Amino acid sequence: MKTTTKIIFSALFVLAGIFSTQPVKATDGYFGVGYGAQNKGLAGAGIAWYKNSLINGNPAGHVFLGKQYQVGVGFFNPNREYTVTGNPSPRPAFGLAPGTVESDSKIFFIPNFGANWMLNEKSSFSVAMYGNGGMNTDYPTMTFGDTSSETTGVDLGQMFVGLTYSRKIAEKHSFGVTAIAAYQYFEAKGLGAFGQNGMSSDMTKLTDNGHDNAFGVGFKLGYLGQLSEKLSIGASYQTMVYMSEFDDYAGLFAEQGDFNIPSTWTVGLAYQANENWVFAADFKRINYKDVASVSNKMRTPMDPAFTPLGSDKGAGFGWEDINVIKVGAEYAGIDTWTLRAGYSHCDQPIKKSEVLFNILAPGIIEDHITIGCSKAIGDSGKALHLALVYAMPASVKGYNPMDFDAAQAMQGNMVPNQTIELEMNQIEVEIAFTF
Repeated sequence: MKTTTKIIFSALFVLAGIFSTQPVKATDGYFGVGYGAQNKGLAGAGIAWYKNSLINGNPAGHVFLGKQYQVGVGFFNPNREYTVTGNPSPRPAFGLAPGTVESDSKIFFIPNFGANWMLNEKSSFSVAMYGNGGMNTDYPTMTFGDTSSETTGVDLGQMFVGLTYSRKIAEKHSFGVTAIAAYQYFEAKGLGAFGQNGMSSDMTKLTDNGHDNAFGVGFKLGYLGQLSEKLSIGASYQTMVYMSEFDDYAGLFAEQGDFNIPSTWTVGLAYQANENWVFAADFKRINYKDVASVSNKMRTPMDPAFTPLGSDKGAGFGWEDINVIKVGAEYAGIDTWTLRAGYSHCDQPIKKSEVLFNILAPGIIEDHITIGCSKAIGDSGKALHLALVYAMPASVKGYNPMDFDAAQAMQGNMVPNQTIELEMNQIEVEIAFTF
């Protein structure tokens, strides 16, 4: 046991070092479509299916896992671009150069880890480390006209450590609670023009200040119950994770650099048709409006309700709360193989009125198609897992709210002069090993 513990903690430190340098990509807004290779193979469905719960799943399911360790790594290929149509108006309008620009950063990887120990027949303790969806863009242009930076973009990474206690409260019912510790980092480049146009409460804390760090805590509750021999129900609720402020970006994020992680809740059913087939369906809610810096709408200096970036009501990304529907199927009828497939659909968090600021964070994906498999290795409990996620192309098109037709503006008609279209698709591959 001492040797195993040393291995576990050594792995945690190594993974922490890797996490600290790896941004992660947008899926359900900036949450992952799923966590762990098995769960991603089902497009994130399975809140009522305990077998895939170790990596940020339903904490109530861990007590049924037995002693188990898992390590995994995901490879991401996000493709993001924006297109500006229409010539910019003369200053003081905030026009953008017309054309299409792609984000340079296209290959990333991020690991995850989980371990579960049985305390007795009715309870277990586990630890897991994983990343969230995150945001990252790296445009090789002065998108917003900031001549002090040759590139434009943001870099947000989030890492979580979850400590879970899971317990059977009856023969077919269980409860779990996870204490969450979170770390996130952020950097912004090329946003100086917003300060020059009087839109920031503190220009020195708006952009190009390198990476800043924040730490926070939250918790997650879960329930799992078997309604009949074949049907089970699951539910979980994760509180908002309260983070320390990004002091170096207090002139960018609302509430002086505040960037908490929004709350979520999920309910779902799993139907085990026979010993080979399992079908799962989940409904998930992500409450982006919990966080002002994410949900506050973009307001320009021409708006009577305008308040500068970094203030309590300062502009954010204008994201809406979203609903997510996930369905998946798992088949274990081929010798030592288990096959998976899933589909996930979420609401669009970004309105067409918010496209200007969301050039930095185009989390516009709505649909995911996934497949996956597991290969058992002997009777030892060891297995290899693989998942492939295709985030289907999505786009949002709207007007540049800070550039208007000059001739029309002189007549009192504020007619937008430019359109902005955001586009994104993504491929993800994750591999994992259970032992």
